[in-house]
Amino acid sequence: MDVGVDVGTTVTKAVAFDEAGRQVAETSRPTRLVRPGPGRFEHDTDEIVASVNEVVAELALPQADLVAITAQGDGLWLVDVDGRPVRPAISWLDARSNEILERWTVDGVAEQVFRRSGNRMFPGASGPLLAAVLAEEPGVLRHAATAAYCKDVVMQRLTGVRATDVSDGSAPFLDPRTNTYDGKALEACGLTDWQHLLAPVAPDGPVGELRDPSLGLPLGTRVSAGPYDLPAAALGAGVSEVGDALLTVGTTLACQVVTRELPVDEEPAGLFLGTWTPGVWLRAMPAMVGTAALDRVLSLIGVSVAQLPTLLAESPAGANGVTVLPYLSEAGERAPFVDTGARGTFDGISLATTQADLVRATCEGIAYAARHCLEAAGWTGKVTVCGGGANSREWTQILADVLNSPLHTTEASQVAARGAVIGARLAAGQAAGPEWIAETRQIDPDPSRAAFYDEGFAHYLRRSEAARPRWADPAPTARPSGA
Repeated sequence: MDVGVDVGTTVTKAVAFDEAGRQVAETSRPTRLVRPGPGRFEHDTDEIVASVNEVVAELALPQADLVAITAQGDGLWLVDVDGRPVRPAISWLDARSNEILERWTVDGVAEQVFRRSGNRMFPGASGPLLAAVLAEEPGVLRHAATAAYCKDVVMQRLTGVRATDVSDGSAPFLDPRTNTYDGKALEACGLTDWQHLLAPVAPDGPVGELRDPSLGLPLGTRVSAGPYDLPAAALGAGVSEVGDALLTVGTTLACQVVTRELPVDEEPAGLFLGTWTPGVWLRAMPAMVGTAALDRVLSLIGVSVAQLPTLLAESPAGANGVTVLPYLSEAGERAPFVDTGARGTFDGISLATTQADLVRATCEGIAYAARHCLEAAGWTGKVTVCGGGANSREWTQILADVLNSPLHTTEASQVAARGAVIGARLAAGQAAGPEWIAETRQIDPDPSRAAFYDEGFAHYLRRSEAARPRWADPAPTARPSGA
């Protein structure tokens, strides 16, 4: 029996797989995303580690051949030599580094880092967050031993191993050609003195032996960390051919395309994530829009996600003229462009507009963002879709129509956990045959709607471009009381 663990932004999951890759058990725990101030999102690191212990223990397995950990990427998890937090972990959703990143963009620092690492930094990336903590809490960095990522903190606490893998290490300072940290990229960001905080990179991911009895498994059980959730999901879904794409409709809209090229001389956009296969990368466009944007709209109009199928059926393609730019994150947007000031808009609303129109327009706007990201990432082949949003057949049909491409939806519910186990097995020299790849079903686009959405996508691109000057001139807001 193998165990895959996926530490998400708001939930931690553990999945048990048998030797043939069949999912035989699953447990989960909700986790807290703390909002200590406007644009600030943090985790209690000890709570996150405890959630991993709890979900694995709840599987009640007498033993396991291995435990494979994947997790949310980016953010900043500052810990001491024992993997204990020196401050709360900062989420990838955080916007505290907005001003720093805006300055780096104007000064050319962001472009310089992209040319060297293939990664366009965004506010929730570790580089800008390190600079923000250095400016606000310089003493914290002096007490830290590692500027870690989520899965690597869990790994260190379970095994004592301090390391990361090429996927998490990619953003933003890893040279993708050598898989070593680029000193000039760190220098450009003014972070040379803190390079020692970056964990060593293990090409096949950190591996160790369990030394924490809290999981309910024998001490000495093999534990592996990585890849992080985006590349792990691609591995679990069998997305491996150049040009093929994985679209994850989750809290974010994670778009990834397999590539063997590193065009870092192009327009800086997205991420080049290292994989455990030399010479293969994932060109990722992880947009900040996703189910979080839809959930917010549903909340604002007072309906539940259970009503989504009915609402989508009640409004026609085009949502009766209502259109949405779904940029609702306080950190702005990070793919396929970076703009910390990006904000959402609803256009075409009238007294005749219904709740269904608002919901359908939001789903269509997110689908247009997916097409924008996939095309920017170099998508030319098959598209596989997963994530919570893919559970809605109606929304998946909109995605197929907007992309004008068949979508292959994974039947397995925990693709990232599956991918982590596949990676761990391969690194250990164990076979992971085709039966391990999540099965899919195909959803074909409707030709007439696809033609309509081609026009809608062109309109979306024009509106997005036209909105940028407005984002640079935001409306005044009231200052918080006492500020």
